[in-house]
Amino acid sequence: MTDKPEHPGEPSITPNHRDYWRANLRLVLRCLAVWFFVSYGCGILFVDVLNQFRIGGFPLGFWFAQQGSILVFMAVIAYYARAMTRLDRAFDVDEE
Repeated sequence: MTDKPEHPGEPSITPNHRDYWRANLRLVLRCLAVWFFVSYGCGILFVDVLNQFRIGGFPLGFWFAQQGSILVFMAVIAYYARAMTRLDRAFDVDEE
């Protein structure tokens, strides 16, 4: 990438912008990895192992496939929102 804008009036890309974008991508990839592990891993791949345990009378593998992955996804969204707020503040791009 070049530091010169392609169009007049367009802001240039600074090293701070690149670092912010890389940190953002790392955060998104971590969140997606957790979501993938819980939804695909716990709900499909490891279901037989997890079904040895029970939550509320239901096998744990079934629970992850039905409710657990949704609850974890909601927790990942909440984590992402908090982490992005901290990241925005750290790179001084917050809206406050």
